Amino acid sequence: MLDVRSSWARIYIAPLWRRPGSSSSPMPPASNAVHAYTFATPNGVAIASYLEELKERYPGFAYDFTRINIWKGTQKEDWFLKLNPNGRIPVIVDKSRGDFVVFESSAILLYLAQHYDKDFAFWFSPESDPNNYSEMVQWLFFAHGGIGPMQGQNNHFNHDAPEKIPYAQKRYIDETKRLYGVLDIRLNGREYLAGDGKGRYSLADLKSYPWVKIHPYASIETLDEFPHVKAWLERCVGREASVSGAGV
Repeated sequence: MLDVRSSWARIYIAPLWRRPGSSSSPMPPASNAVHAYTFATPNGVAIASYLEELKERYPGFAYDFTRINIWKGTQKEDWFLKLNPNGRIPVIVDKSRGDFVVFESSAILLYLAQHYDKDFAFWFSPESDPNNYSEMVQWLFFAHGGIGPMQGQNNHFNHDAPEKIPYAQKRYIDETKRLYGVLDIRLNGREYLAGDGKGRYSLADLKSYPWVKIHPYASIETLDEFPHVKAWLERCVGREASVSGAGV
């Protein structure tokens, strides 16, 4: 069980407990097209931040959410497993498309882009801009298959494992640092991970930054070793939608 006094909790959970107006019922209200089942983990924040970005960008877009308390195991209850047999958040239900269900954070980001980001504000057209689209997807998958899983193992072995295994602790700290180093190489001379020139904010950044944001919990106290990542993170977390998304 995570200690609510931990760095991770201070970064994500404190704003969550302060935000009113979310639902605790498994049944979503009927007002908005998209309903998110989420919690203030890095993957949950990625989705909430994109939903907030879409709400700001497109006046007609709105969403609801149900907060899933993963500490109580709500994501393992039968009703939730019908939405996602893997028993993980986040999940969205698109009521405008026959209650279509999407799980896995990167799949959700791509789905929301396809159906609700018609101006390509946070992604790139696979038809008219295929190279930038491919680069975005590459970095999206880099975060999905690399940063998230490796930093997750880092967090587990350094905070939650019932016994301390020094080899595993060091291995996953080192791997997290290596991945941050890859980001730092990419961000040298750039502001964002994908796009022409210095890039522009996209799904690749949305997926990546919530993990890097909790670097102190991953036993990386500062980002001074990764100056380009540090500057990029400040840009990402400074967005209004990132602030509001962290409280969903």
